[in-house]
Amino acid sequence: MILPQTYTAALFLMILSMICWGSWANTYKLAGKWRFELYYFDFAAGLLLAAVILAYTAGNLGYDGFSFSDDLMHAGKRQWLLGFAGGAVFNLANMLLLGAISVAGMAVAFPVGIGLALIIGVLLNFILRPAGNATLLFAGCLLVLVAIVADAYAYALLGRIEHEDLAKLGKAKSTRRPTKVKGVVIAIVAGVLMGCFFPLVEMGEEGDVGLGPYAIAVVFALGVFASTLVYNLFFMNLPIEGPPIELRDFFKKTVIWQHLLGIAGGALWCLGAVAAFVAAKAPPEVHVGPATAYAMGQGATLISALWGLLVWKEFKGGDTKVKTLIVVMLVLYACGLILVSQAPLYGQQ
Repeated sequence: MILPQTYTAALFLMILSMICWGSWANTYKLAGKWRFELYYFDFAAGLLLAAVILAYTAGNLGYDGFSFSDDLMHAGKRQWLLGFAGGAVFNLANMLLLGAISVAGMAVAFPVGIGLALIIGVLLNFILRPAGNATLLFAGCLLVLVAIVADAYAYALLGRIEHEDLAKLGKAKSTRRPTKVKGVVIAIVAGVLMGCFFPLVEMGEEGDVGLGPYAIAVVFALGVFASTLVYNLFFMNLPIEGPPIELRDFFKKTVIWQHLLGIAGGALWCLGAVAAFVAAKAPPEVHVGPATAYAMGQGATLISALWGLLVWKEFKGGDTKVKTLIVVMLVLYACGLILVSQAPLYGQQ
């Protein structure tokens, strides 16, 4: 299998992972008014397809003489199950995240959901395996938490401004100010789940019978694909927004380019995941340091937020206070990320 043999190659894979994870949701935005439940069938299929293609190409090349098939058969059944379970847990979190995007946009769903996942992941890892500078870790988490609050508050203020504009035009349905909490709440639930899936993936890779990076990607993708068929039964019948829909709507109410966008979104996310998994398996002498790897992985959230703000104009119409809060959110999130990523370098103090 192909693994990075130089620091430059490992760093390139981390940058690729950050860009892919920060950009895949654009394919959903490009699909227009297509319901996220229908989009997700293609997303899951694209993710699985990309994982298999990468496994049978890059996973079978290289000079170590150990192919993807060898890796898969060598792994223990427990590791298979852990990788599959990691895919299923991630999938529920990601479907909720996409539901939050459909309600509140990328600039709200990603900082709130993935920011909370960052906090949960850091705290769980510190409780289970205390390491790094606790002051930097907790200070970084606090800054990210404040950034989440600033983002949610800016979104609430934007809702009030939009309501007031409609009221001036005589188009408001009610004189009561909207609270706009649904998207934030869904993103929070998604973040809680998102913070729990990666330990399962790590356990699936551990030990002498652990899965390699390409094998864990395929097993993970199978968990995503299989669980989509189950989760979507609930999302389609108890929708986050809009009326219930049926499976036949997947074929009747979409066009080919929307299906292709869904497949591309899943493939893009998978490419980012495989890049991260492979970079993590680089030899120690060329391994990207944990601080750099962690900062780049979580930096995808800032990329997503910037897509939502600059390209999709999700906070268009906000006043100076709203825009100031958004800038504060971005700065605090970046600073919190820097503190968390630097904590492992300073040890326990």
